[in-house]
Amino acid sequence: MSTPSPFASKPVLTGRSITLRPFRDEDLPAMSAALADIEVLRLTGSVHSTAEADGREPHIDDRLRSWYGSRNAQHDRLDLAIVDNHSAACVGEVVLNEWEPANESCNFRILIGPQGRGRGLGTEATSLMLRYAFTVLSLHRVGLEVYAFNPRAQRAYEKAGFKVEGVKRDAFKFDGQRVDSIVMSALAPEWTSTFAHRAP
Repeated sequence: MSTPSPFASKPVLTGRSITLRPFRDEDLPAMSAALADIEVLRLTGSVHSTAEADGREPHIDDRLRSWYGSRNAQHDRLDLAIVDNHSAACVGEVVLNEWEPANESCNFRILIGPQGRGRGLGTEATSLMLRYAFTVLSLHRVGLEVYAFNPRAQRAYEKAGFKVEGVKRDAFKFDGQRVDSIVMSALAPEWTSTFAHRAP
């Protein structure tokens, strides 16, 4: 008998500065711009050189429209738009994927475009998603990987409840330099004892 998917429901999670909600058609221009941003391309490991990232232009094609248009129908993952409460603009996405029902675990991923960086929105989005993962979905473990040249993201993850558990050495090559990938996780018992009482 298959396990019912906890990801079938697509919530709206509201914080002080942001709201996480299902994707809408009007989010496509913002996501297209974010996915063409040099910093996003580098930090997500989508390109292997600055030259490869240079000159990318935002472009909404059938593939992008189909991807974001199908996110709300997925039962094995949760993709939500990050919306700035002040401007009501989409500034990125947050994702729970790679669900392992038997292990009560999944992977976490976040992408913040240039309009949302440097204001703590990523930390708040991460905190909201972890709270949902542990208190609503009843997951035990949420894991992620972050490249060593992104210490700002690592600090944001730690503030939300993630801990470093290991390093994949020389896992990524960018502009000829080899970069470690830092493996992090948040566990429900640890998160509950330290973060459950805090406002997200």
